[in-house]
Order: sequence, then C-alpha cells, then structure tokens
Amino acid sequence: MSSTELSGLVWRKSSYSASGNCVEVAIQDEVVHIRDSKNPNGGVLSIPSPSWLEFIQAIQRNYTG
Repeated sequence: MSSTELSGLVWRKSSYSASGNCVEVAIQDEVVHIRDSKNPNGGVLSIPSPSWLEFIQAIQRNYTG
C-alpha cells in the first residue's frame, strides 16, 4: 500500500504507552494496519481484521498479568 493511501488513516496506540515507543494501529474497512510509532514513515504491516481479532483474543486468553 502506498504512503498516499495510508495518509488519511487515524493511527492509535495504547494508552499504556508512556514512553511513546510502541506499535500503532489504524483500521480501514476490513484491514488493520500496524506500524512502529518510532518510525511512522517506515513499513506498514496490513492484515485482515479477522486475523487481528484472533491475535488479540489469543493474547487475552494467555495474559497472566
């Protein structure tokens, strides 16, 4: 996806990110885009929304903290 296509996205990061060094996500239709907050002009990983949901659910199931 080109930087022009990503330019209008609203990027969000966790409220737990005090230092600002984390990943950011943006949702566009049925795709979740993921990038490094320290390098917003770097690469972007784009995955289908259902896969992102499975990832989040797996983390929630396995989180012990």
